[in-house]
Amino acid sequence: MILPAKVMSELVEPFVVRGRLTGEKYKVHFSHLWVGMTTRHADTIDCKFLVNGRSVVIGLAHLGFVEFKQRAGRSLTDAEAAAVAAAFLREFLAGDHTLPSQPLPVSREELLRLAEQLGLLARNQ
Repeated sequence: MILPAKVMSELVEPFVVRGRLTGEKYKVHFSHLWVGMTTRHADTIDCKFLVNGRSVVIGLAHLGFVEFKQRAGRSLTDAEAAAVAAAFLREFLAGDHTLPSQPLPVSREELLRLAEQLGLLARNQ
């Protein structure tokens, strides 16, 4: 569910993920998003999360936004982009990966898969 937010950090409700193999518990809080071109010279929209207090950045490929708009006939909103990044991070952490020190890239294809999974984009579009 996409939440109405008064401030950017409220776009994604805090959540907890457990690693499937280790059972490690991750407390996740969304912080904010920004255009990656500005800070990292990357063609992404970056979403920052705090995972157990540590910064984790998810870089959503800009081409995924372009294709989403072509297929859906509308732009992906900030709240929807944050939800897609949260879904990616949830899957990543459940897979027992270690917390990265570099931004995690989300490809165009992965962004569209997650948008479909969240019901933001119909499979036939």
